[in-house]
Amino acid sequence: MPFKIIQKHEDCIGCGACVAIAPVDWKMDGDKATLIGSKKEGGLLVKIVNEVGSNKDAESACPVRCIKVEKV
Repeated sequence: MPFKIIQKHEDCIGCGACVAIAPVDWKMDGDKATLIGSKKEGGLLVKIVNEVGSNKDAESACPVRCIKVEKV
């Protein structure tokens, strides 16, 4: 079942938790984390994946809750 990973990029504080937990999907880009392979949809970065991987853990670890993982 596919999942949608959503990042409200402007809210990111650059703590790097998501990068440490799920480096396949996240990278540091300057002072903020960026969802690798995502597309901009308004103020959000969005990526559809077939497997959630460690992204639920990244969602839970984000101190500002700017990451959401949803079933499509």
